[in-house]
Amino acid sequence: MILVITPETAFQNEAEMINRMFGEGLDLLHIRKPLFNRKEMTDLINAIDPSFYSQLVLHTHYDLGKDYPVSRFHFREADREQGKYRPFMDGNIISTSVHDITTYNILKEEWAYAFISPFFPSISKKGYGEGSTIMRDIRKRNNPDVKLVALGGINADNIRSVLEAGADGIALLGAVWENNQPLEVFKKCKKIIL
Repeated sequence: MILVITPETAFQNEAEMINRMFGEGLDLLHIRKPLFNRKEMTDLINAIDPSFYSQLVLHTHYDLGKDYPVSRFHFREADREQGKYRPFMDGNIISTSVHDITTYNILKEEWAYAFISPFFPSISKKGYGEGSTIMRDIRKRNNPDVKLVALGGINADNIRSVLEAGADGIALLGAVWENNQPLEVFKKCKKIIL
């Protein structure tokens, strides 16, 4: 499973790039735009080919799932702990984020998958993830109900080692959006997974 997370701010030709990544086999796109207002979110969604709506995952503006055929919602760790996901459980697919294997191991089966980060030092958040032990700690995984998606510093050079360590999938952010050829980077990463 290969996922891409949008950059927090608008990216030039972002929707076009998203459509092209879906055309190249992107499994899911996480729309993470914490500063976008409702209109900016609808503008972005409207620019994405409707045939890909079922593969979109919203990190905010969950009510847009009523306006579009979007049934996937992602909840930050703090929102999960506060139970903010509960109104969105019925008939939807929910995911969350964790930052250690102990927290991952106690997630209940209502979560389709969880990002665990930082796997490696982050590409998009300079200095974040230095000294992370997740790559080593993944061997303590004992949760059979929730898929584990690696996030943080993932790129074409380390995807194989992440999957060999036991991750069910990878999420790309900085490797794609901080490169001057995001589509080519995505295609290279997708090819490695296949």
